[in-house]
Amino acid sequence: MIEFLKNPFVFIYLQIELLLKGAGLSPALVSVIMQIIGVLAVSTFGLLLIIFTIWLERKVVARMQDRLGPNRAGPFGLLQTVADALKLLTKEDITPTGADRPVYNIAPLLAVIAVLLIWAVIPFSWNMIGTNVNIGVIYVVAVGAFGTLSILMAGWGSNNKYALLGAFRVVAQLISYEVPMILALLVPVLLSRSMRMNDVVAGQTVWYIVLAPISAVLFLITSVAEVGRTPFDLLEAESEIVAGYHIEYSGMKFAMFFLAEFLHAFTVSALFATLFLGGWRGPGVGDLSNPGIPVLGVVYFMVKTFLVYFVIMWVRGTLPRIRIDHMLAFCWKFLVPVSLINIMVLAVVDKLIPTTAGAWPRAGILLFTNLVLGAVILMMVGAVARRARQQAVGLAGQPAVGAGQLAATGGRRVAR
Repeated sequence: MIEFLKNPFVFIYLQIELLLKGAGLSPALVSVIMQIIGVLAVSTFGLLLIIFTIWLERKVVARMQDRLGPNRAGPFGLLQTVADALKLLTKEDITPTGADRPVYNIAPLLAVIAVLLIWAVIPFSWNMIGTNVNIGVIYVVAVGAFGTLSILMAGWGSNNKYALLGAFRVVAQLISYEVPMILALLVPVLLSRSMRMNDVVAGQTVWYIVLAPISAVLFLITSVAEVGRTPFDLLEAESEIVAGYHIEYSGMKFAMFFLAEFLHAFTVSALFATLFLGGWRGPGVGDLSNPGIPVLGVVYFMVKTFLVYFVIMWVRGTLPRIRIDHMLAFCWKFLVPVSLINIMVLAVVDKLIPTTAGAWPRAGILLFTNLVLGAVILMMVGAVARRARQQAVGLAGQPAVGAGQLAATGGRRVAR
């Protein structure tokens, strides 16, 4: 009973494994069955959790905007997401004429699968992880690219020029923001000396958001852009290009894109908590050398994840959508240079710190470096903003060119 209370999930998993072995199954078959059970458990957790998070986001954003949110279906509107799912299940499934059916039908599935696959390497506790692969961080980036592919497939397979145009715009956005996101991801790898997700968490005696706050902010901004949430929600900017890449989808196929977006937002929150907030680390959890109460790790991890998810909801409920040219300029002219400078400075400073230095002295040095670097970046941004304002004031102060003067110069404006 004590072992069950300390870690009920692992206890149940081991009991099922013992039951299968007692039934006379071969070790190889037992291993395959247990892997399938693990996949089903993680996938079911993600899909069921999203029912609650959709309701939660609607209620939180409604409060931010002085509205009520769902309050009719069930107590406190808790069954509103279930009602929406039933509605989408009963809607007619339409396939446009001339659509590339295999590509059109696979795209929604791939969008959901791309997000669920990320959960395979996210550690819930020190002994609860799908697979602790030695390239966990690269795996996250590679699997996340499937989502971009699914969007392009949806636009291409729909046989709709507006859907295709929306898909091309999405690809431009997602590929652009992957560059600074990967550079920000390299910082936890650099600090932990490992790409295993569990090793990154285990190495956070001091949370990496303290050691590298600039990297944490960069990762959060670029991740929100990768998800396509406000203010980067040009993936489906219905005010500009009908409904974007999924304009031709209906029923559950549309619902799968909707599900993938919300699940991806929560997954990004889980990744941020894992890479920068210590993941499952906390009092009483223990580790491999000193087993404590592993189930506490799940609690700490979920609390941190929901805190980050609240920030993402906060951003969605307050900021307006930005133009695509501004969004891409923000990426290539600001985020990418800052990411490159940040990782180079941190790599040099971390290399110069003596190996005998403790965790907190190292954290203090890296935090001071980040604060100085952040101050320099703010000064440079302020200088650029002042020059832009001066140019705008100068252009506004120029007298308008009259029709007679314009005709006298052959239709060319006089340079002043």
